[in-house]
Amino acid sequence: MAEKEESSAAGGGREEELKKELQSVVKKIVDEDNYGTEITLKAISILSDLSDTVLTKKFRCPISGEIMGDPVVLSSGLTYDRPSIQKWLNEGNLTCPQSKEVLSHTILTPNCLVRKLISSWCKGHGVAVPRSHQDTNGEMITEFDRLYFNSLVTEMFSSLTDRKQAAKELRRLTTAAPSYRAVFFEFTDPISRLIGPLLEGSVDSDPELQEDLITTFMNLLVDCDNMELVADHPDAIPLLIKSVEFGTIETRKNAAVALSMLSSDNDRRLMIGNAGAPMPLLQLLREGHPIAMKEAASAILNQCVEYNNKEKFIELGAVKVLLEKIREGKHVDELINLVAQLSTHPKAVNELSELDTVHCLLGIIRETESERTKENCVAILYNVCLNDVGLLKVIWTEGIEHQTLAKLVDTGTARAKRKATALATKIGKLFPTVL
Repeated sequence: MAEKEESSAAGGGREEELKKELQSVVKKIVDEDNYGTEITLKAISILSDLSDTVLTKKFRCPISGEIMGDPVVLSSGLTYDRPSIQKWLNEGNLTCPQSKEVLSHTILTPNCLVRKLISSWCKGHGVAVPRSHQDTNGEMITEFDRLYFNSLVTEMFSSLTDRKQAAKELRRLTTAAPSYRAVFFEFTDPISRLIGPLLEGSVDSDPELQEDLITTFMNLLVDCDNMELVADHPDAIPLLIKSVEFGTIETRKNAAVALSMLSSDNDRRLMIGNAGAPMPLLQLLREGHPIAMKEAASAILNQCVEYNNKEKFIELGAVKVLLEKIREGKHVDELINLVAQLSTHPKAVNELSELDTVHCLLGIIRETESERTKENCVAILYNVCLNDVGLLKVIWTEGIEHQTLAKLVDTGTARAKRKATALATKIGKLFPTVL
């Protein structure tokens, strides 16, 4: 951590130095009529250096301070290098190192976009691309291992007993060894062979076999390079959607995780949304099973980055379901985050424009210890109440007794302060008592 702080400090110092230098050059350009080509080129050069400095800072792991080779997203939404955050979790920590919030789960989702950006930046600057966790472990697999792994996939065409034994071993290997995930697509038509048994009849005709194969499927997606290959297979996404709907609770949860991983790309989000995922995911969330509800919420959140999918979930009644679960006190932090995402859509605003909802959100702001949840609550209030005089009056009346909004203006996160200040300013103009 000391190395990380030293690296961050150095990066921050360089950034400030470049900003001051750029400010000086731009002032000359603005103040002088005949500033010439040389000073313009200097400004461009400084901007380029500043861009590189900012990018490399974003590409560094917050824990190690090194450029990430295997960036993954924690349930807090922040990105870390896999070895560093895995070590943090293995030490028994159940909070996000940066935000300090308690983690809803410890599943690490590959951040494929950041990985591609790092790779592109490194190649463009002649810098060696950091080796990923998968790359490093991939060197350990032998030709015998490959033959053994391929034979397990081939067993999917054998007797039911052999299939089930092979499926358990595939699940074990792809869970424990990144190298097996990396070589899976070296084989001939591996997805068809892997999921073939689940396409022969009802997807959950053998729940134990289904659970092992869907979990193997989920494990394969941990390797970013596998995602496009999975998405391109015509049976893959429909099978995952069916498995969210039918199967053991572990199967349904892992199918939701797999869909969440695949939703890291906008084209795939659309594909999954159009293939019918919204209803099963929302039903899984509605059922409220402790180990599956969070994963359903995470998958829906990733799906709702795409506007059309957001509209689908709203039309299916997502807002009502989420508010019911929040009032029951179930996974409030995760579900408030999802409501904040939906609240940017006009149809959701209409459903959220209820007095009880506003009182509920204000109550959560007062009671929660999570700064992120407070931020999401005030963001929802901003989206719903800013242009509704009646609801603004509710906040004004509540503020006389509790000063909820005023406290956020003083102590909230930067985003929470902005939203709370905008609401307070509007209320101050409409009503005599300023919050």
